[in-house]
Amino acid sequence: MKKTAKWMAATLAAAVIIGGGTALDRSNHTMAAPSGQNECVSGGTGKAPPPPSGHDGQRNPDHPRPPKQSGASAGGQAAAPASGNLTTVTTTKDGTVSVTVSGGYETDPQDHGRPVVLIAAALGVPTEVFREAFSGVTPAELSSGGPTAEEAQSNKAALLKVLAPYGITNDRLDEVSDYYRYNGQQSQTWKIVPATAAAIVDNGVVTGISITNPGSGYSSAPTITIKSPNGTITAKATVSYSEDFAKNGSLSSITLK
Repeated sequence: MKKTAKWMAATLAAAVIIGGGTALDRSNHTMAAPSGQNECVSGGTGKAPPPPSGHDGQRNPDHPRPPKQSGASAGGQAAAPASGNLTTVTTTKDGTVSVTVSGGYETDPQDHGRPVVLIAAALGVPTEVFREAFSGVTPAELSSGGPTAEEAQSNKAALLKVLAPYGITNDRLDEVSDYYRYNGQQSQTWKIVPATAAAIVDNGVVTGISITNPGSGYSSAPTITIKSPNGTITAKATVSYSEDFAKNGSLSSITLK
C-alpha cells in the first residue's frame, strides 16, 4: 500500500484550480487534471506548469504552461491568450457596419492566470474570500510530480476551512473546479462562450449596440469595436457574474462611448 501511494504521488499531478481542490507548484500556478478528479485529494494526470518569468526556480520544459501572461493591461490585469476563435464579428445586412467583440479573458496578476473572479462568483463568495482560501494552499515542489495524498488533503482542508462557513460544500467546490479547468499545456483558457452584438443603425449612423448573445466566461470586460463608413468607434461592455455557469461572466450591457 505504501509503495502504491508513493508511486501515485510521483506519477499523478493534481488538477487545475480552482475551487475543488487546487494543487500548485512553487510558483502558485495551477496544474491540470482530468475531468471528475478531486484535485487536492486524489490528484490528476496533468503536470505542473513552469514558474513565471523572473522566478528563481528552474523552468521545467516538460511541464505544461497555464495561459500565458502578456503583460498588464490598462486596468492592471494580465491577459490570457484566447483558445480557438473567441473573437466574434457581426455585420449589418448591407455589410457596412461591423461589431467586433474581442478579449475579456484578462486576469488579475496576483491570480497567476486563474479566473478567480469567475470561480468566486460561481461559489457565491466575494473574490477576496476565495483568494484568502487559496492562500492556505501549500504548493508542491516542481520536482515532486505533484502533491502527496497528505498534501492534497491538507490543501482541500485549507480551502474548505475558509469556504465552508459560506455554505460551500466539498461537492460544489469540485463542481466549480471542474467547470473552470483549462489545459495549460495547450495555452487554452477555461470554458468560454463568446458573446455577440449587433449595431443599431439609424440613417447610416450607429445609435446603439444590441447584445445578441451575452456569452459567458468573461473574466474582464471585452473590447467592443464598431466599424462603419463614418469611422471606427468603441463601446463599453459591462460584465455580470452569477453562480449559474451559463450566466457567469456574461455581458449585461454595451454602451457607446
